[in-house]
Amino acid sequence: MRAIETMGSMEKSGFLKLDVPLYIDKKQKVKVIILYNESDEISDGAWLNAISTNPAFDFLKDKKEDIYSIADGKPMKK
Repeated sequence: MRAIETMGSMEKSGFLKLDVPLYIDKKQKVKVIILYNESDEISDGAWLNAISTNPAFDFLKDKKEDIYSIADGKPMKK
């Protein structure tokens, strides 16, 4: 696999827009690794969307994982 380093920005729609075109075969699949400034805060909505669409968390949809109910535990006191 070869690597190309370039810059881009995120559009409001959530798509990545590269600053320059890539001159590679347009039929090839590519792997994209996103690097961003760690000081940028990610919103709660973005985290929830990422978690809800990530297949790594699919096991949580299994009823066997649903082991707690609202009756479990004790209320927290202020």
